[in-house]
Amino acid sequence: MKKLIAVLLALSCMLIGAAAVAETLNIAYMPNYGSLWAVIAAQELGYFEDEAITVNLMSFDSGPVIISAMESGSVDFGYIGDGAHKLCVQGQAEIIGLSHISNGDAVIAGPDITSLEDLAGKTVAYSSGTSSEVILTNALNSVGLTMADITPMDMDAANVVTAMLSGGVDACAIWSPQSLTILDEMEGAHKLAQNTDFSDISVSLASWIALPSYLEENHDVAVRFMRAILKAMDYAALEENYEEVSGWVADFLALDVDSVLQQARGDADWFTGKEVIAGIEDGSVEGYYALQQEMMVTAGTITEEETCPVSDYVDFDIMTEAGNY
Repeated sequence: MKKLIAVLLALSCMLIGAAAVAETLNIAYMPNYGSLWAVIAAQELGYFEDEAITVNLMSFDSGPVIISAMESGSVDFGYIGDGAHKLCVQGQAEIIGLSHISNGDAVIAGPDITSLEDLAGKTVAYSSGTSSEVILTNALNSVGLTMADITPMDMDAANVVTAMLSGGVDACAIWSPQSLTILDEMEGAHKLAQNTDFSDISVSLASWIALPSYLEENHDVAVRFMRAILKAMDYAALEENYEEVSGWVADFLALDVDSVLQQARGDADWFTGKEVIAGIEDGSVEGYYALQQEMMVTAGTITEEETCPVSDYVDFDIMTEAGNY
């Protein structure tokens, strides 16, 4: 009887796979481990192939740019860091999967600046609308400063690194691996703050997103995509697999494995797919996004009037359905 049941289950899975329409999807990522850990693992482990999905990975500098690319029709699904979540709250995109809680953002200064208070009157590079702005705002607020107390210089991530290394700015707020580059290459550079410094009042989330209009017509595709991602997270989140997954990401980005492994070991709390589903069931995932909204209001990135129920922009149904594997 057990053998018969196993055969029937196998046949059922084959029929489901055969019924799935083959899809080629444009997937937006940022060139770091946090953005790629699950999607590269899903590709290498064959989970996209199981879902009849081929992925075309497209590199972008930030979440807001990824959402703009979605609106132009060139991207189907994308990864965003903490800062771009405000655009989801404002209705521009919908979250279909929680990726991880990040610790990859940092406020960095040279040797002449020894505290956050010392940033007053200094020129600080950051990228608006991203997790860079979030960590900078949290850091300033923690010592009674605001953006009005510094000279903020808004620029993309690559230019933040250039500005710091050339001495064009006094400090910066940036994410990994750009933060690691600055710390490695700039003499005397050091962290003034990182995400975990504010863990009692904030949470830095990374998520997978799509446009609401796309999801209306492609719910099944989103479920298949997220099922592959969640299964990959079950594998890639285990510490014994960090080195292997870092090797895959390093090969894809043409980077040194050790530098990528450094990101894997320090940039985030990596969730398994099963942990995400359990978090949906016990309410903790909804709690993360609710706290994130509170942080946005406190930081002034959204108004109190713009707040809304988490379920308005986080599709728990897609995650839950994808978690049935």
